[in-house]
Amino acid sequence: MDKKDLKIVFLGTPEFAVESLDRIVNDGYNVVAVVTMPDKPAGRGHNLLQSPVKQYAVSKNIPVLQPVNLKDSSFVDQLRSYGADLFVVIAFRMLPEVVWQMPRLGTFNLHASLLPDYRGAAPINWAVINGDTNTGVTTFFLKHEIDTGDIIDRAEIDILPEDNVGDVHDRLMALGADLTVKTLDSIIKGKLVTVPQDCLVTDDKEPRPAPKIFKDTCHIDWNRPAMDIHNLVRGLSPYPGAWSTIEDDGPLTGKQVKIFETSLGDAVADEMIPGKITVVDKNCLAVDCADRRLFIKNLQLQGKKSMGADEFLRGAKIVKPRLC
Repeated sequence: MDKKDLKIVFLGTPEFAVESLDRIVNDGYNVVAVVTMPDKPAGRGHNLLQSPVKQYAVSKNIPVLQPVNLKDSSFVDQLRSYGADLFVVIAFRMLPEVVWQMPRLGTFNLHASLLPDYRGAAPINWAVINGDTNTGVTTFFLKHEIDTGDIIDRAEIDILPEDNVGDVHDRLMALGADLTVKTLDSIIKGKLVTVPQDCLVTDDKEPRPAPKIFKDTCHIDWNRPAMDIHNLVRGLSPYPGAWSTIEDDGPLTGKQVKIFETSLGDAVADEMIPGKITVVDKNCLAVDCADRRLFIKNLQLQGKKSMGADEFLRGAKIVKPRLC
C-alpha cells in the first residue's frame, strides 16, 4: 500500500502530539481529518483558545472535528464518513469502543512510558518523581482497559540527574514522533509483530501507576528525605510546580511558594528540623529535610514571578521562617 492510500485520522490535543502529527504529514502520509478538544475560553477577555493540534491542522488545511461528546451519533457518523483505515491517538481523551473499533486496521496510541509501566495520565511526571534513570515511549493498539493493549514498539531514553519533567517531555516528544512514523511504516509494510503487555509483567516488577497530578500531589512534605523532595521538584517543574506554605513571624506567613529547582546539600551531623529555612548567605537559601538540607535555586512566591534564591532574599523579610 502507498502512503497516500492509507487514510489516517489523528486524535490529539497538546504540543506533545503536534510533533508526531507534523512528522506524519511531512513523511507523506494521508491525514484526512484531526480530532481535538473544543476551543476553551482563556485570559481576562475569555477569548477562545485553540489547541496546538487544531492550530497545526488549520495551518495545513486538514479538516478538524471538535466533539464535546465522543459518543454523540452525529460526531460518530461524521468520523465514519472519512472512511479512515487507521486512527492514531496521542495525548487525547479516553475513546469509546464505537470510535476506536471503527477503522479496519485498528487504532494505535503513543504513550509516554515504557508500557506496561506507568499506565495513566501523567507518566512523564511520575518517572521523574520516582527518581527513574530511564523512560521511553510505546505504541500499542487500543483495547477496553486503558493503556493495556498489545505493544507494537518501544523506544527508550535516559533521564539525566539534572533533568526536570520539561526536559524529559521535550526529548520524548521528538522520540515519540520517530516511533509513530516507524510504527506507520511497519503497518503499511505488513511487518507488525505485537506483544501482549502481560508478557512483560514479572513477579518482581509490577507495573507502577501514573495517576493524574492534583494540587495535593504537588505539596512538599519536608519530613521526607531530601532526594525524594528533590525528585518531586524535578518531576513537577516547570509545571505545575511543587509547593509549600511559609510559616513565619513576618509578612510572608501563610504565603504559598512554588519551588522549581533545587540541589542536594551534604549530609550533616546536626539534627534536622524539617521545613526550617536557613539563609546560608545573601545568595543561598536552604531547607532542612529528614536527612540533609536542600538548597533552593529557583522559586516563586505567591503573587510574584519566578526568581532565583538571590533575588528572593533581596526582597524577602524573613524572621523565623519555616516551610510546611
